[in-house]
This record gives sequence, structure tokens and C-alpha cells, in this order.
Amino acid sequence: MTIHAQALLFDNDGTLVSSLESVRRCWTRWAEEFGITAEDFARVELHGRTAVAIAADLLPADVVPAAVARIEALEVEDVPHGGATLLPGTRDLLDALPADRWAVVTSATRRLAEARLAHAGILPKTLVVAEDVTRGKPDPEPYLLAARRLGVDPADCVVFEDAPAGLQAGRAAGMITVALATTHPAHELDADLVVSDLSALSALVSDGGVEISDRA
Repeated sequence: MTIHAQALLFDNDGTLVSSLESVRRCWTRWAEEFGITAEDFARVELHGRTAVAIAADLLPADVVPAAVARIEALEVEDVPHGGATLLPGTRDLLDALPADRWAVVTSATRRLAEARLAHAGILPKTLVVAEDVTRGKPDPEPYLLAARRLGVDPADCVVFEDAPAGLQAGRAAGMITVALATTHPAHELDADLVVSDLSALSALVSDGGVEISDRA
């Protein structure tokens, strides 16, 4: 399969870098600190959602701001301890792209996103984070904002995601979606193309845009 696009929009955690074990460590400790039962914690989807949304599902509204600040601190502190490692294919694909042809669109806060990206050696020219939007994924707002900042029609963008919430956001934005089976089984991912990770893809850049091909 070959996809033609003007811009590529990447989720970060689970797409460009692996932070899954860090997320589990930090959120488990966070839940214990805030007295959340294992049963309540298990029913909440963590991946691909903002910390505000997760905390709001589990805690009273007046506790949410402090809870969000605490999980941000825990995750930033954990970055040097395996909190952000490059996933296969990330470096090769990003190195093939001009800086104005791609963006990172993450549900993480700016402080956490920049810490993880810097640790992995990724320096996006365009970065959309939780504080930039009023509605996070699965709402399309984050991806529509990234397209606007890049000056590209949403229909000419490709979204790369590992989480169902992010793929839903990409579809709602009217964008082509590529799912990476890095954190969820392939059968749980609804996308135009599903691959194992970014190493399964190649990029050819021309004056007309970017051509993404499935190596298979």
C-alpha cells in the first residue's frame, strides 16, 4: 500500500517512543498515593488520553489539579529510567522528512512531552500538547490544530497512532490513519493501514509531497 500526503502527524508515546512501562510504574504509584482502588484504576483507559481526563474519571474535581501535577512530576522524573526509548523505525523515518512536513501530536503535557522527546533525541519543529487544546483525543482538535500550524489541509495529512483514541481523533479530523501495533493488538486498531511499527514503512519526499509505502 502507498499513501500520498503533504504532512505526517505522529503521536509520541507508543508511536515514536516506548513509555509503556514508565506509564504503568508511575500511574500505579499515583493511584496508590491518591487512594484509588485497584478495581477502579483497572477500569480506566490510560493510553492516548490526557492526564486531566484520566484524573477526572477517578477523583473529585477539586483534587484533579494536584493529581495532574503529581503524575506529571512522577513521569518526568522517570524519563531517564527507561521512560522514553526509541521504537524501531522512528529515527530512519523522521530523518527522511523535512522539518516542515511533520509534527508530534501528544496527549502529554508540554513538560513531559519535551522531556521524553529530548531524551530520545527527537526535536520536532511543530509540537501539539495537552495545554494547546480544550478537547483532547479522541476529539479531532489536536490533529486539526497540527494541520493548521503546518499550513496543510487535513485531508492531506496522515496520522500515525498506536491507541484507539488517537486513531478515532485522526478519522474524525478527516485524515488518513496508520495504526502501529505496539501497545494494542492489530485486531483492536481501526485504521486505513495497520503495521507492526514504523520500521515497516518507508518515506519518499518530493516537491509534490511525501509518499509512504508499506515495505511488505
